[in-house]
Amino acid sequence: MRKIFFFAAPGKRMLLSVAGLLVLIVLWGIGIEFLKRDIGMAELLSPADTLSSLYALVSDNQLTTHTLTSLKRVLVGLFFALLIGIPVGLAIGGSRMLENSTSSAFQFLRMISPLSWMPIAVMIFGIGDAPIYFLLSFAAVWPVILNTAAGVKQLDPKWLMLAKSLSATRSEVLLRIVIPGVLGHILTGARLAIGIIWIVLVPCEMLGVSSGLGYFILDTRDRLAYSELMAVIVLIGALGFLLDLAAQKLYQRWTHTNQT
Repeated sequence: MRKIFFFAAPGKRMLLSVAGLLVLIVLWGIGIEFLKRDIGMAELLSPADTLSSLYALVSDNQLTTHTLTSLKRVLVGLFFALLIGIPVGLAIGGSRMLENSTSSAFQFLRMISPLSWMPIAVMIFGIGDAPIYFLLSFAAVWPVILNTAAGVKQLDPKWLMLAKSLSATRSEVLLRIVIPGVLGHILTGARLAIGIIWIVLVPCEMLGVSSGLGYFILDTRDRLAYSELMAVIVLIGALGFLLDLAAQKLYQRWTHTNQT
């Protein structure tokens, strides 16, 4: 009976997820019907026209370059966020003095919208990918820092005492106790960082670049191709969903392996 329930639960969750998406599409169609009274071209935003345009864009490979460019920027931004956030989080989590001295400054910086740095980023880095990488990294580094520091604080002190009693070096303690112990928190921070990056990415790609999903949205607006604009919005939502799902599966796999 337990096995039957185990296999039935994922199927039930899948059905509920599909039902939720169908309800969303129905509400979308109802909203378009109301908009038709005020906006003459509202039918171009309907689910049918949007999906038709998305199919045409994908079939003609018009979105391939833009999608790959956006995904590359996501990975680069996440890489720099992890490269900076993990060491800083480890240092803060392991030092009460460092935590007290940086908490106010970090909270102040974290509350500043990354998009408000756009003019300064362009002045410093110029036009191109460099300011986008800076903005994405700045937006994503905070959940990595905070989750890594929280993971260090939750380490079992007995493991650290055992390492000291065995005369383990700092590198051995870091690589064999601290990093494996906080990896779950790091993955959680990475998942949150991916979500933030994906949200910030689209407006960042309106910074004078010539490729990316954010650029394509501006292009469709200028061409008055509203059905294509909605198609790209749907694609952005789908890709963001898949990125979050991949991060979630990675976290679940790590926690499952760690428990077994």
